[in-house]
Amino acid sequence: MTLPTRRPVLTRALLAPACAAALLAAPAASPLLAPAAAQEAASAVQDLVLENVALTFGETGVSAPRVAVSGTRLSKEELLAIFQGDAKESWGTRLQRLDAGSLTMPELRVERRGEKRQVVTYRDVTARNVHGGRISELTAAGATLSVEGAAGQPAKASGSYGKIRAEEVDLTALARLYAEAGTARSGFQRLYAALAVEAIAFVDERGTTVSIARLAGRDLAGRQTPATWSGAVESLAGADLSQPDPAKRARAAGLVADLAESVSVGSLEASDIAVKEVKGPDPLHFGIGRFSYTGNGAEAGVSLADIAFGSAEANGRIGRLALTGFSLEPTIATLRRLAKAAPDKPAAPEKPGEKAAPLPPAVDPAAQEAELRRLTPVIGTLTLSDLNLDLPGHGADPAAKPMSIGVRGGSVTFGPPKDGVPTASRLSLTGLTLPASAVESVPGLGSLGLYGYRDLDLDVIADTAWNEGTKELSFNELSLTGKDMGKLRLNATLGGIGPDVFDPDAAVSGFAMLSATAKALDLTLENGGLFDRFITAQAKTLSLKPDELRKEYVTASVIGVPVILGNSAAAKAIGAAMGKFVSKPGTLSISAKAKNGEGLGMVDVSTAPTPAAVLDKLEVNAKAD
Repeated sequence: MTLPTRRPVLTRALLAPACAAALLAAPAASPLLAPAAAQEAASAVQDLVLENVALTFGETGVSAPRVAVSGTRLSKEELLAIFQGDAKESWGTRLQRLDAGSLTMPELRVERRGEKRQVVTYRDVTARNVHGGRISELTAAGATLSVEGAAGQPAKASGSYGKIRAEEVDLTALARLYAEAGTARSGFQRLYAALAVEAIAFVDERGTTVSIARLAGRDLAGRQTPATWSGAVESLAGADLSQPDPAKRARAAGLVADLAESVSVGSLEASDIAVKEVKGPDPLHFGIGRFSYTGNGAEAGVSLADIAFGSAEANGRIGRLALTGFSLEPTIATLRRLAKAAPDKPAAPEKPGEKAAPLPPAVDPAAQEAELRRLTPVIGTLTLSDLNLDLPGHGADPAAKPMSIGVRGGSVTFGPPKDGVPTASRLSLTGLTLPASAVESVPGLGSLGLYGYRDLDLDVIADTAWNEGTKELSFNELSLTGKDMGKLRLNATLGGIGPDVFDPDAAVSGFAMLSATAKALDLTLENGGLFDRFITAQAKTLSLKPDELRKEYVTASVIGVPVILGNSAAAKAIGAAMGKFVSKPGTLSISAKAKNGEGLGMVDVSTAPTPAAVLDKLEVNAKAD
């Protein structure tokens, strides 16, 4: 799968060096074990030179003006037979006979033709210890890349690469993958043990530049697919999973699933990644000090360190960003299901005198959208540390002021998705710092500046889980904690929450919410200084002493609140707890639970004649400590 990026610049920049391990291997068929006598055909070890070697594999051409072969027992004729483009034997069979102490090429040119013409030219290529189609070490002094438009148009993009080195390259395995069809039961074959590329630089047609100081990977393996790697990649050109033709959509889904399951990477690291775009109305820059990926084990996941980004709208840095627990299993399962949804056979073409063949059934857009939502993978847990964001204060709002926002640590976890919607999520932010002026327009927070707060230091937690069986949405914790302020925590359970509540269509989800019910709620308020500042600020505004205002609020809580709520026992308990909290601010706790066990719906609340009628349907507890 390809990660979404602003443009496919980085993908193209990394494609050519990643293929460096296959410099001597192109699409081929199934290799067969050659007789051992083939390597003993020559009477002695010798050095040979091949001139103007040129090979063609579909739309890809490989050429080398000069190939020096050292320490081989093969004759020149036997070597030429291995590299013969129109030979009847498969490339795998011939590569198995390749045996030499080394092969050196001053220049190796790989050209791929198609809608765009891509040419990679490698310098000073050396393959050492080549035996039975395997290379112990493969190196190149560097390479250049150019991408041109069709019909000889000017170059659209260009790039260069420094030293390239690969270890334990298996040419025969590459041959199998590129051209020999396999099944889901085909085992993984290691393609190389290690690959390192230095000084990668790339410029695309828009002037966007990408540079990487060093890229290194270990243990790249692959397995065969029914369409072969080369066939699958070519067939996917222009494929779209949202297209209306069910047969084409099913084929594309199957090819994507095959490719997603056919590659395994042990580890991948990159250092000093930089992306810059200087053209256009919104220039930007983006950099990563270190990128690392581990494919297996307890440390499996992706991490990025020393991230910096900037544009006209914002500049920022992140100390570390990591993703663990990511899985494509639900994505691949959906792709497999889409692949089986094609009609058994295409409609036959109409012949003279015959009625037109029936067209495939029309695709239901809603059902198709639902299937595409099921492509959502298991996201896992995303963590970050040391985020600093600077907003310059200009842009669409001329009155906007410069602002700095920071986060010391944060994480967000998503549970397995159900029809594309995570069934559980948890957001945690610690040390969210921002100026109080940033929340001036937020109800309930806009007056914080009047209470003496200039800079806010907050912790935020939002933990939710959906149970499809009970149709309950649980807010396990919604909390906001502020330094020198206090903490507000809410726990709640909603009933009647079915899958339709998460429908992307607002009309569908809105209608489904009408059947939602409130089953339980727990509210806890801990004073950490905010309430005292509130009393002081309000007393000053009303020209009262803080103690005088506090007494008025106690009276209003003990007497006024029960009157408003209907003077029931529950109303009096709430008023008494609030009065005690106002008198000596500590912790205020209020909990409510529906007596009928089903919860209160919107209709129950909206049609109740008085607040007391609502409280009569609840078990209420309130206390202050």
